[in-house]
Amino acid sequence: MAALGETERALVNAIDEAAFIVAGNLVVLANPSAQELLGQRVEGRDVRLAIRHPQALELILSNRSGDVDASGIVEPGRSWRIVIRRLPNGAAFVRMIDRSASVSAEKMRVDFVANASHELRTPLSTVIGYAETLAEEGELPAEMRLKFGRTIRDEARRMLRIIEDLMSLSRIEADRFLAPADVVDIADIVGTSVANAGHVRENAACKVLVDLAPDLGSVRGDRGQLIQLFDNLIGNAVRYGCEGPGAVINVRGQRDGGWIKLCVQDHGPGIAREHLPRLTERFYRADAARSRESGGTGLGLAIVKHIVERHRGLLDIQSIVGAGTTVTVRLPAAS
Repeated sequence: MAALGETERALVNAIDEAAFIVAGNLVVLANPSAQELLGQRVEGRDVRLAIRHPQALELILSNRSGDVDASGIVEPGRSWRIVIRRLPNGAAFVRMIDRSASVSAEKMRVDFVANASHELRTPLSTVIGYAETLAEEGELPAEMRLKFGRTIRDEARRMLRIIEDLMSLSRIEADRFLAPADVVDIADIVGTSVANAGHVRENAACKVLVDLAPDLGSVRGDRGQLIQLFDNLIGNAVRYGCEGPGAVINVRGQRDGGWIKLCVQDHGPGIAREHLPRLTERFYRADAARSRESGGTGLGLAIVKHIVERHRGLLDIQSIVGAGTTVTVRLPAAS
């Protein structure tokens, strides 16, 4: 083909994604993104050494235009849409569009729907089974009827909590790019959440000890969401850290430069290290059986994570098996 000039190079360089031109088997021109992806010396090399994907190579080296979805090019697990368009004199223009983020998002959406369906199906099956027994059986002993009724009530409430948490998570995600504008007193938020945890502690013999620095100050935040954040953290600490007699939950707050640092610490059984990176995933439970028994939905820490992100804060979870768990939230102090 005719020699490529500065105009052709400027056009290819204007494309954000990796793009290059192939003549015969050789890469004759590559933009900076392609050189960063495939190597600085990709120009002049055989395209078969740069793109090691059979379907993509077949289309690039043919006389046809088309698109190919490929994965594993450059690095394992990375997904690409490779767009090939024919040019005069048998050359091919190749554009590589990174689809890893969209593929990952689609996988998360599919997993989320599957997990939500599973979480709702289990209590719903229980409700249907017990309700059918009450409707179809003859005279049942009063004690059994009461037991079935309580189970239906508890499972229906569990489904309602899951639906409410899902709706809450959806609202928080919808506002994630909208920074809160109100100035709220963080000590008041913590005090409200400690009081809210009273109903969780009804059957738990433990104390919640609050130690907040007098100069804690305020943050720019959404009051309702911040109360929800600490409701979840303190509620989790009470559910999983108040099993033994004399159990204590520590809630501490202090200034840390331009941040307000708040810690919720329990002294319960703790969480194994391999579970920590996934605790904020939706429906992920380190101990599914205990979580269900305690009324957890598997969405509490996912909600916490999204609230912290919306408030431009930082979240850290540390745990030692047999010693307990500490969740630390850092929020920017209001100037």
